Amino acid sequence: MKHIKIAAGMAWCFPYGNTSEAMKEALDAGCDYCHSDAADMYDLRNQQLIGGHLIVKAVRDITDKPIECHLYAKDIDRLFIEKLAEAGGNMLILPAENFLGAPLAYIIDWCHKLGMKIGLTVGCYTPLCFLNEAIYDIDRVHIVIHGAGKAPEGETQWAWRRSSIELIKEARKMIGDRNPQCELAVDGGIRPDNLESIVACDPDVLVFSSALYLEKEGIAAGVKKCREAIDAAAVKFGI
Repeated sequence: MKHIKIAAGMAWCFPYGNTSEAMKEALDAGCDYCHSDAADMYDLRNQQLIGGHLIVKAVRDITDKPIECHLYAKDIDRLFIEKLAEAGGNMLILPAENFLGAPLAYIIDWCHKLGMKIGLTVGCYTPLCFLNEAIYDIDRVHIVIHGAGKAPEGETQWAWRRSSIELIKEARKMIGDRNPQCELAVDGGIRPDNLESIVACDPDVLVFSSALYLEKEGIAAGVKKCREAIDAAAVKFGI
């Protein structure tokens, strides 16, 4: 059975003053990655997420597990990347629609020279074709499945984009054909009770946040429930 990794996302890691302690509990309970969200208020105008290099440093002080910085931004300079690497970050993930051409080539080169991996996000309504060229040189395809429209009954978060499952399948094929060493991650409103169809698409990483930090029985229990649900689905689909 494949070990599908769990990334503990910071978006629902409340209160933020307790971030490193809460993240430590999630990582100690079995999460494989720390997923640090950060935003510049352009792509994500309605929510200012934590997760810059100072937060990465705080988490690095309490774990030796990989830390990835998922940045929602229009632009980035080498100084940010250097600070992230110095703080102990292991991967930078950028929105595919905002980083193209020669600027992206420089960013990929900088990250790799600084010992960090680089990923690109296929976010809300961004088509997979934005990765047609960069796929050969990146380390992560990061599919964010949030869309729009009415959320399912009982939900308070956004619905998944209607193309989610097909998009994940297409990304899996693209990776297999062009860069088999690249990770495929899926992110956005994933919980133990709705992840089965995603696992069936053979991802490498699933990002959880509310499923961990809003779990009534505690963070460790949330991690355990996610792990059990992932493994059960992997067995069911022969992953």
